[in-house]
Amino acid sequence: MEVFIHIFTDYTLRNVVLGAALLGVIGGVLGAFAMLRRQSLLGEVLAHAALPGIALAFILTGVKLPLVLLLGGGLAGWLASLLVLAVLRNTRLPEDSALGVMLSSFFGFGIVLLTFIQHREDADQAGLDRFIFGQASAIVTSDVLNFIVLGSIALLLVGLLYKEFKLVTFDPDYATSLGLPVRSLGTLLTSLTVLAVMVGLQTVGVVLMAAMLIAPAAAARQWTDRLAAMLWLSAGFGALAGLSGALISASRENLPTGPLIILSVSVILLVSLFLAPLRGLVWDWVRSRQNRRRVHLERLLLDAHVLHNHDVLTLETLALRRRESLALTRQHLEELRARGWVQPSKEGFALTPVGDQKSHELEQAMRVGLPTKHP
Repeated sequence: MEVFIHIFTDYTLRNVVLGAALLGVIGGVLGAFAMLRRQSLLGEVLAHAALPGIALAFILTGVKLPLVLLLGGGLAGWLASLLVLAVLRNTRLPEDSALGVMLSSFFGFGIVLLTFIQHREDADQAGLDRFIFGQASAIVTSDVLNFIVLGSIALLLVGLLYKEFKLVTFDPDYATSLGLPVRSLGTLLTSLTVLAVMVGLQTVGVVLMAAMLIAPAAAARQWTDRLAAMLWLSAGFGALAGLSGALISASRENLPTGPLIILSVSVILLVSLFLAPLRGLVWDWVRSRQNRRRVHLERLLLDAHVLHNHDVLTLETLALRRRESLALTRQHLEELRARGWVQPSKEGFALTPVGDQKSHELEQAMRVGLPTKHP
């Protein structure tokens, strides 16, 4: 509770929390489009490609203003994305290979530039390496304002071009038939992702930024099949991860904010993977178990129906037909009785009107190949 109060009274904590939350919202929304377009590795490329841009911005200007360095990183990331698109359009290189090569090349170039800067006698390079792993505690009010401006531009464009982005993401061929500039819209989406990377470089750094783009979107995907709902959920999960990571970091000394934000979003993703009603593993197991039980009951009823119409339905005849023990068959008959599908008779058992109707529905469904109603 004390940490929450400090959000309003502590200057540094307030900036860190706001910056992390903004990163979560922007990264969550744009990361959803990247994931749905099967470009999850693109965020990794953009983040790593920003490093040489930051170094070049410092070499050319000689200043370490965050906005100048972030602009340099953003331009480098944008250039890397254009190079990837050019490679994919003009070569037969697979997408994952093109992204991997570009990622390694730009990051290696960035490390070389940082090493060069460190050995320059006239250069004060202290602080540049914080962009590799992030340094959220160094965020000040001006940085938060920059984040708000960049994020507002990105989210405003997503809102204005939502229908176009949706078409390009799910059915680019149909979008082309409507006359939409699919290639330009795809480039714009990638450019907006660059803005999200620029926001995240100072908070979580080059190495961890990709997780803030993909993890919230992957978590949201487990909960819904609708794009609008997925964008809202992804933004919410990202903001929650940023807020919780920043607060946990502030609760103890020497706890890094960036890695804790990533751990928080990882927890959200794991919970979603297991517990989300739509795609969660636990609910999948429950549905699979229900389906197996439904199939078991349907087959059991059909066996009873055959004996009821062509022989005599008794404990022994049903056990013989199903090739199981009498004890197990007795349990199965109790299951049918509990559902009101069979009842005792003079000769043994007989189908009830409800059971007879259900068995006819099953037979009809098997003939035409239709799914049956759950019992």
